[in-house]
Amino acid sequence: MLRIALTSILVDDQDKAEAFYTDVLGFRKKQDFPAGGARWLTVVTPGTENGTELLLEPMGYDFARTYQKALYDAGIPCTTFASEDVQAEYERLKARGVVFRGEPTRMEGMPTIAVFEDTCGNLVQMFEAS
Repeated sequence: MLRIALTSILVDDQDKAEAFYTDVLGFRKKQDFPAGGARWLTVVTPGTENGTELLLEPMGYDFARTYQKALYDAGIPCTTFASEDVQAEYERLKARGVVFRGEPTRMEGMPTIAVFEDTCGNLVQMFEAS
């Protein structure tokens, strides 16, 4: 059976992304080493050091910037994170200065969701999962 070991998110500045994803969101840095003029920089959820890694990937091509901007301008999150309590996470992150696109919402038959800006050119969605 396949499992997801690594996924990536395009960022416009790896240093800024590292600070946001670790200091603000609370992920833990797992790998950080030079790679092709940038860094191979991954973060993980604390307590799941052998779980899925999120690569904070620099945009090395113009088409990557175009893709990221198109998603952002259309209001489409580029990735989704889970939280056991979206409302509490919303309050915690908002107190840390995170910009949300609205308050947490719940549509019938769907979990509660909220969308925020990651300061690196992306929208990120979180949903409530038990």
